[in-house]
Amino acid sequence: MVSAAERRRQEVLRAIVADYIASQEPVGSKALLDRHHLKVSSATIRNDMAVLESEGFIVQQHASSGRIPTEKGYREFVDSIHEIKPLSAAERRAIVGFLEEGVDLEDVLRRSVQLLSQLTRQAAIVQLPTLKLSRVKHCEVVLLSPHRLLLVLITDTGRVDQRNVELEFPISPEEQSRLRDLLNSELVDKTLGDASTSLAELAENAPEDIRIVVIQASTVLIETLVEQPTDRLILAGTSNLTRGVRNYPAGLPMVLEALEEQMVVLKLLGNVRDLGDVMVSIGGENEVVELRSTSVVTTAYGSDGAALGGLGVVGPTFMDYTGTISKVSAVARYVSRVLAGE
Repeated sequence: MVSAAERRRQEVLRAIVADYIASQEPVGSKALLDRHHLKVSSATIRNDMAVLESEGFIVQQHASSGRIPTEKGYREFVDSIHEIKPLSAAERRAIVGFLEEGVDLEDVLRRSVQLLSQLTRQAAIVQLPTLKLSRVKHCEVVLLSPHRLLLVLITDTGRVDQRNVELEFPISPEEQSRLRDLLNSELVDKTLGDASTSLAELAENAPEDIRIVVIQASTVLIETLVEQPTDRLILAGTSNLTRGVRNYPAGLPMVLEALEEQMVVLKLLGNVRDLGDVMVSIGGENEVVELRSTSVVTTAYGSDGAALGGLGVVGPTFMDYTGTISKVSAVARYVSRVLAGE
């Protein structure tokens, strides 16, 4: 059972974190009493701060200064957030209106990171849906010339990828139409992983008169779209990171360089697999060394209950965690609704 003194110290810690996030200035006992009406003496507050410091939740940088939160203090603060702060009606309308103006999936996601970076004043990142999770909606075959085809693969997430196929022998419009029907019979409604097996079988059992072109088209699809799907990222608001520049021991250029590395960011976004969950990594909790002076808030978006990709923000450890978690969660939720056509 938590004692009254422990509850009070938790309240003091939350107040210190909130004040430091707001001002980025060390917080003293007098300021806590003035701002938060804690209904105890200044001596009690100083004693509570001494206990919190001994336990590693806050630190005093100089003998005469107030206290600032440590990463352990921020973690305690984040773990104490039990309810996500709702957005205002105006914020909700702005999000929905802006996202619904997107002309396709990529435009919606581009708008989502622009919006998220503006709402949180952090750097925002979103992952386009991974092709591994997508299902094929249609494969179009365009005859560019008798010796060249364009394969256009459209997934249920609205993603479009295209590849050229150079042919050994010319084909006719009739053969082009037959090829399209054969490919779609094996691809439609399948994940690209499952489609790989079907395409291989199709290549083996294709009608003899168009077998060579079926093999060539299937090989291109398997090699470039199935076995090696490329994850793409959209980044916005990196200039916001300059607000915490003095808090990055590795230097801001190192943080920015890490964010440019696709595999680094995909690892960040891949931590959350279930829709509705929000992951907060603070400082040293981040696996990437260059990001251990930052905090990362991530979640997933998707449709039909399945996560299609991740989105989130990166910023200084003194970020507004309550507001950031709320806004990241809300934008992901509205992106999912747009994808679902709601």
